[in-house]
Amino acid sequence: MENSSITLPIFIVGFMGTGKTTLGKKLSRLAGIPFIDLDQQIVEASGMPISDYFKLNGEDSFRQLEEKTLKTIPTNQGAIVSTGGGTPCFSDNINWMNEHGLTVYLDLAPKVIFDRLVASERSSRPLLAQMGDNELLDYIEEKLTARLPFYEKAHIQINPLHESPKSMLDILIKEIQSM
Repeated sequence: MENSSITLPIFIVGFMGTGKTTLGKKLSRLAGIPFIDLDQQIVEASGMPISDYFKLNGEDSFRQLEEKTLKTIPTNQGAIVSTGGGTPCFSDNINWMNEHGLTVYLDLAPKVIFDRLVASERSSRPLLAQMGDNELLDYIEEKLTARLPFYEKAHIQINPLHESPKSMLDILIKEIQSM
């Protein structure tokens, strides 16, 4: 069932391991609107996994492709969009997302992110797999500190451990209605 209360994209931003994709899919189902995974869109556009694109073309080229792909998302209809962890931090993307939709920052403490990455995602992320525990936690804290000024520009900050997907959706709908 389509939720006519959501008439623009909702961009989910935050560090890797905060649950952007998992939550995005749940919100999409609850709201009855499309789910868009920006990383998956980039994979489809480039024809290769992001890690391969990064290795072959470098970060600058990747960030250009990321911005171009982000700006292909329809801004005149409801959708839940899971972004990459760095997406809001480059090319003025956070301001573009704020102007064209509702942005939601999934705010988790570095130790929680660390525990999640070690438990489920470390082996699938080549950069993380080669780090020891202390090095990984330091990396998360350093990157999160650098990215925080961008993440904090989001319209809403939510700790996903304190809200259910249903209560988050209610918060988002109220926010959209007040825009």
